[in-house]
Amino acid sequence: MRKKLISEYLGTYFLVFAGTGAIIINSITNSLTHIGIAITFGLVVMALIYTFGHVSGAHFNPAVTTAFIVNGDIELREGLYYIIIQFLAGISASASLLLLFGDVANLGATLPHGSATQSFLLEIILTFFLMMVIFGSAIHGKAVKSFAGIAIGATVGLEAMFAGPISGASMNPARSLGPALISGTFDHLWVYIIATTIGAVAAAVVYKTIHE
Repeated sequence: MRKKLISEYLGTYFLVFAGTGAIIINSITNSLTHIGIAITFGLVVMALIYTFGHVSGAHFNPAVTTAFIVNGDIELREGLYYIIIQFLAGISASASLLLLFGDVANLGATLPHGSATQSFLLEIILTFFLMMVIFGSAIHGKAVKSFAGIAIGATVGLEAMFAGPISGASMNPARSLGPALISGTFDHLWVYIIATTIGAVAAAVVYKTIHE
């Protein structure tokens, strides 16, 4: 368990550090653009899956862990430990960015660019399809699991690329809580905690229905 929790902490930390760090650095330098930020999120997820997937399963996301609990892929107690460590890692990453750059761009906090309802529904859809890709590429018995990191990383990058300008394309409560807590930007945080969890759990239910 200790090795799994260390892996989840390191993976979630670097996901938030690199992804939201790209937002901060782009705000300072205007060098990455929105596409560069989306690619950063996709690449860091891909790299981390191949680094820690064989140790902890490479969740790095409380919504993903919740879906795995619902699907029976992880026990409730272990899943709760995962979720706690993921949130702590996200907060630590945002604190590190604050020390490095100051409170720039709200530390990459996710905020709706339209209505809260629009972003809420969009985050449900985004997380649902991300979770379906995770189940299909990394969990299913017939999946070619050596390509799971590419499939999942590409999905994160793709969804961040087209949905990021509208909802922030969080798909991950830990990614949203860290910047919100450290920067004090709590507006609409509930959207990114609740909607992502609903989307992931819905994917678990649909996946079980399809493959039972």
